[in-house]
Amino acid sequence: MFKILAINPGATSTKIGYYEDDTEIFIQSLRHHNNQIQQFKKTIDQLDMRVNLVKEFLKEKNISPENIDAFVARGGPFKPLKSGTYAINKKMIDDVLNGNVLADHVSNLGCLIAEKLTTRDTQKKFIVDPVSVDEFDDIARISGLNGIERKSLSHALNMKMIAKRWAKENSRDYFKSSLIVVHLGTGISVSAHKNGRMIDINNANDEGPFSPQRTGTLPVTQLARMIISKKMDYEEIKKMLTVQGGIYSYLKNDNVTELIKLKESGDKNVELILSAMMYQVSKEIGAMSTVLKGKVDAILVTGGIAFNKCLTDIIEERTGFIAPIFIFPGENEILALVLGALRVLKGEEEEMEY
Repeated sequence: MFKILAINPGATSTKIGYYEDDTEIFIQSLRHHNNQIQQFKKTIDQLDMRVNLVKEFLKEKNISPENIDAFVARGGPFKPLKSGTYAINKKMIDDVLNGNVLADHVSNLGCLIAEKLTTRDTQKKFIVDPVSVDEFDDIARISGLNGIERKSLSHALNMKMIAKRWAKENSRDYFKSSLIVVHLGTGISVSAHKNGRMIDINNANDEGPFSPQRTGTLPVTQLARMIISKKMDYEEIKKMLTVQGGIYSYLKNDNVTELIKLKESGDKNVELILSAMMYQVSKEIGAMSTVLKGKVDAILVTGGIAFNKCLTDIIEERTGFIAPIFIFPGENEILALVLGALRVLKGEEEEMEY
């Protein structure tokens, strides 16, 4: 039996899960107060604060880090990597510490937290399916403007796990399947999976459907005119597109649960915006079906927003003709991390080198 601690850093919390093999002992979100986060100028500066919170919580649970067999952390937007479970090594640590990553994101802290919690050489340390999983065919990288390349950055961890879960539950082989997998969260990812590879996906910060906070694809000439007229700098543009865009830009509220209550009370404007988001998700699913040349075994919908049947029903109505649709609500990232580590610990999968 392997004792495993999974670590998933988020914007306002560090979520940890303690497992014995695949049996959950506990999952806990260690919340950070706003003043704890705001005092740091850079994400990397939060490291010691987050490590200390994890250590204090484990102490309360009478769990010594020394007795843990493996630490497994969410991987961030590192360099492009194939899907799999990677050992945390010096090269990975150095890349994060030196900023040699595709983006400054809190998920980059995962491997550093795992490294800090390690107390002996025999303990294993992993990341699984990082944000930067890249299995694109070359044709998918072409953007339409020379000098700008489409990049594979996504909710790969959850989507890969859901695809493998669907295959297992339906007696199918993920590595012989054609799937469209959708993650509905703060950002929305719609991906095409062919024979075990995620061959295309929208980078939620750049393109695809709008989401609670992100604009997705926009009319580019109108966007250019707005930026010039408002004399915006890069940080202002980035904030507008990835934090204050999407649903928030229309309704000044990005809480989908609250908005659905308003919709059900008769707010037609809220209903229109929520429906438009699902309309765009459905369009992206249609686009990914062409990537798979119309041969789609299933459409899998996951993420926090997938708990809302009134929204997933819209997707089913618009895309059910493409393939059967399966709903897997929630983000499932802690379990995905644990299962990835277990596959290596049990010899079912090769450990990959960063």
